[in-house]
Amino acid sequence: MNILLWSIISAAFIGPGTVTTATKAGAAFQFQLLWALVFATIAALVLQEASARAAIYSKMNLGQAIKFHFQGSKGQIPVLVLVVGAIILGCTAYEAGNILGAAEGLSLVFPGLGKRLIITTIALVVGVALSLKSLRSTASFMGVFVFIMGITFVSTAFLAKPPLGELAQGLFVPSLPDVPDAGLLVLGLIGTTVVPYDIFLGSNVVQKDTTVRDMRVGIAVSVILGGIISMAILVVGTQMTRGLTPEVKANMEFTYIHLTETFANQIGQWAGYIFGFGMFAAGFTSAITSSLVSTLTARSIFEKTNADGTPKKPNSYQWVAYMVLSVGVILGFLQVEPVPAIVAAQAFNGMILPFVCVFLFTVINNAKVMGKEHLNGFFSNFMMAVVTWVTLILGIKNVAESISKARGIKIENSDTLFVGAVVIALVITLMVIFFVIRKRHKSIIEWDQEQASKTHSPEVQDA
Repeated sequence: MNILLWSIISAAFIGPGTVTTATKAGAAFQFQLLWALVFATIAALVLQEASARAAIYSKMNLGQAIKFHFQGSKGQIPVLVLVVGAIILGCTAYEAGNILGAAEGLSLVFPGLGKRLIITTIALVVGVALSLKSLRSTASFMGVFVFIMGITFVSTAFLAKPPLGELAQGLFVPSLPDVPDAGLLVLGLIGTTVVPYDIFLGSNVVQKDTTVRDMRVGIAVSVILGGIISMAILVVGTQMTRGLTPEVKANMEFTYIHLTETFANQIGQWAGYIFGFGMFAAGFTSAITSSLVSTLTARSIFEKTNADGTPKKPNSYQWVAYMVLSVGVILGFLQVEPVPAIVAAQAFNGMILPFVCVFLFTVINNAKVMGKEHLNGFFSNFMMAVVTWVTLILGIKNVAESISKARGIKIENSDTLFVGAVVIALVITLMVIFFVIRKRHKSIIEWDQEQASKTHSPEVQDA
């Protein structure tokens, strides 16, 4: 079992988006939104385990399994285009934040270096990492950075000495402050932890000799460690506004420089440098995984193979990774403001997440993909339905708020909006469940028929 290999999952979702969104949530609402990270960690465990388990039993990664599931149906092409488009757009949105965040972190450690020089150096190193032939080599390379990130942020959170009562309440008592940015931040916290493209990456980590037990241990260690690091980052963010009045908090501008100055004043000058290096490590590793997954997803769905399963044109989709990387570099050179860009990317990916949940939900309940004996059980299906429902609620609420802002419409009662989102999301989730049950039943019948035909085939009878 190689825990280091599975660490690529936590390396993928702990990026500048996690650092930015979690610290911003801590600064704005102290410990009130910690529960969102607890839910997101559980959701990530459920989805990552399902995706990797499907890869083990079907011998296909998630992209290939989706392609197989919709094979022969009229909706195959639209579905595949939607999947690839959503993942590549999501990776591109993340990549911009990854490059900007990594450059911002390194400039906090070395303020004398120019941003463009830093961005160029990061892009070159990421490009070299993407050229590595083995996913295992890339994962091992990034695993070291994940370990450093963990030590960095957890130790900084520990030194901040958070009040245990408030910490426990934030972890276990869900609450949503009645202010406009609260829903967006919750969606961002979930979107930065349950990363849509990370679910595709997890299915590609599966090796030929990977067992279900080893996979579950590897994913549990990686995802839980990543969740703890994310929670530590939120705790660190609370130090920015600890003891300040709500009026001062509302008018305070969130910047990385302000954050490092807070660490320097409250903990020590070295804390600011540690945060800067942690920010760089988070951005650097995620810059690699964002580009990598875009290629893996495009390849898994569109690549043509020979009769023995080998690709006809190896590395034919490598250009997708470099395209995603190039967009991030260009936005970095344009000096786009990192914080709004990163938070927007998290929210965008949070809205993509329900679609990925639905596709995984259908695949994991398809007997022709999984085999009849390996279909999803009741508990796992229940958890996936809950995850789909909650992400739909937050996505619908965020879309409604964004549309109202764009049209200049003021929402008088946010509670009514939330209740409406809950009801609409519940209806959609029930429709998805009905669709999955029907498809599951049909796939079992088809699987039984295939097994019966194999049993009665002339070859089997002769044997």
